[in-house]
Amino acid sequence: MQDIQSYGTSVRGLGETRGLKELAREHALLPLRIFLGVTFIYAGLDKLTDSSFFRASGAGSIGETMHAVRDSSAIPALVDLALKGPGAFGYAIAIGELAVGIGTLIGLWARLAALGGALISLSLWLTVSWQVTPYYFGNDLVYLMAWLPLLLGGAATFSLDALLASRRRRIR
Repeated sequence: MQDIQSYGTSVRGLGETRGLKELAREHALLPLRIFLGVTFIYAGLDKLTDSSFFRASGAGSIGETMHAVRDSSAIPALVDLALKGPGAFGYAIAIGELAVGIGTLIGLWARLAALGGALISLSLWLTVSWQVTPYYFGNDLVYLMAWLPLLLGGAATFSLDALLASRRRRIR
């Protein structure tokens, strides 16, 4: 049982006393991890369950989207590469989003998952969202920036990475 003392300035539990600021700092990335993890899992599942997404043409297809943004993207060659196999590219994005989301949410290889999320967001920003004006209306740039703290900080709490690290410390 934990008790909060001095109007919330310290928290006591399991034999240790820590300030709320320290506790907040320790868990600061947790809401971002939960949001990005759930969002990327949802995005991956949304694509995987939409049969029209993987087609080369037609409403809602990855092919139609790539054709629509090809001339306005920052890197048309990347769009051309996707257009060589739109279905395969769509599956790569969907499975990548799902893997990144799961890794982020459970905190397994969290920095690697954050790097994957950042690369997916960067590629989508440079292709699909590049033409959005003003730039801050494009959500892929915001996602790219949201991945950077997780890339730098990892998943220090409530994560498989932290659990594995504590087991390694006990073994030594």
